[in-house]
Amino acid sequence: MEPRLAASVEVSAFLRRVDSLGGFGTVLQKGDSERGSILLSIVERGTAVTFLERMLQPNGIYKWQVSGPVGADSLALSQYIARRQRADPDCWILELDIPSAERFIAEMTSEG
Repeated sequence: MEPRLAASVEVSAFLRRVDSLGGFGTVLQKGDSERGSILLSIVERGTAVTFLERMLQPNGIYKWQVSGPVGADSLALSQYIARRQRADPDCWILELDIPSAERFIAEMTSEG
C-alpha cells in the first residue's frame, strides 16, 4: 500500500480547497489526526447532495466513492452520520458547501 498523508493534513487541504472554490467547509466530527478515515458531506447552497468516502478497492487501492443516502431528507442524513460515528469514532466528518458540487464530485471520483 502507498503511504498516505495524515488525516489532519488532508482535512486542512480540503478546507483550503473549498475556500479557494468560493465555498465553505466545516468539521462536523474530528477524528484521529494520523489515521482517521474521512467522510465528506457534499452540499450545494445549503442543500445536501451526497457523501463521499475513500474506500479500499479489491486491488488494494483507495478510491473516493459516493456513499450514504443520496438526495435523502435531513432525518436520513442525520441517521447516516450517527451510524458512521458509532461505527468509526476515529472518522473525520466534513461538510463542504461547494459551488458546482457535481464538478467537485466528478473530480474526486474520476479514475485519472
